[in-house]
Amino acid sequence: MYKRHWLGEADMAEALFGDYQFGSEEKALLDRDGHLIFPGLLTASTCERLIVALRNVIRQGAGATKGHEPQRFSAEFDDYLESLIAHPDMLALARAILGDDIRWDHCVSLVRPKGTPAMPWHSHEYSEDVPELGFIRIFFYISGFAHDDGGLKVIPGSHLFRDEAIRASDDEAMTRGWMQDKVHPETGDPLAIEYLDAAPGSVVVMWTHAAHGVVLRKPDSTTRYCVVYAYRNPGRPSQARWITPEYEQKATLGLQELLPLY
Repeated sequence: MYKRHWLGEADMAEALFGDYQFGSEEKALLDRDGHLIFPGLLTASTCERLIVALRNVIRQGAGATKGHEPQRFSAEFDDYLESLIAHPDMLALARAILGDDIRWDHCVSLVRPKGTPAMPWHSHEYSEDVPELGFIRIFFYISGFAHDDGGLKVIPGSHLFRDEAIRASDDEAMTRGWMQDKVHPETGDPLAIEYLDAAPGSVVVMWTHAAHGVVLRKPDSTTRYCVVYAYRNPGRPSQARWITPEYEQKATLGLQELLPLY
């Protein structure tokens, strides 16, 4: 069952982020590479509350209804996760990238316990025919990650191809397949795989068409806590839009303008 509440003043007043800068230089880097890391941006309090919330989502997963799983519809199962959808800090970041007219698309738990297998290479769709309509994912890496331990891997410039069907089982398949002979559309450099590191509390912003994957979480490691929030400019359907009709119809105060498809 999804959970309902009014967004409390305490939730909205508590800062999510520490100090950061997002201006024309940072926007240019995001647009060139397809992703941008804000190291350690989440406050300590935000990290603590997110871990509690994600553990709550995990507990509810045992009795999940097929098609309405807490992992995919995470904000419908936890009050704190829901409260972040329209948090001023979250919306300020999303609108700095996309402009004022945005919609919330989904909130998904990406918790990876120790030993979790690698996630293959993939990209996501949205508005391939109208490039002006953007779609971003904002990842909260509460635990951070190392490049060889549950880390995110990317291909800078891959988002500029606006290819929703990038798929590869591993790095070799990617380099011999989709990547082969491709160059960055802006720099002219050959496309290359980049393995990222992120300090605890880091935030990663990524354009939806960016190719990415995740490396194995080591068997002797710890649980990697992460949650992703997605926002987009309205104008096209979204395959990733995981919002139940019941939740959309009974929108919490503060979310009404963010929930509609269009």
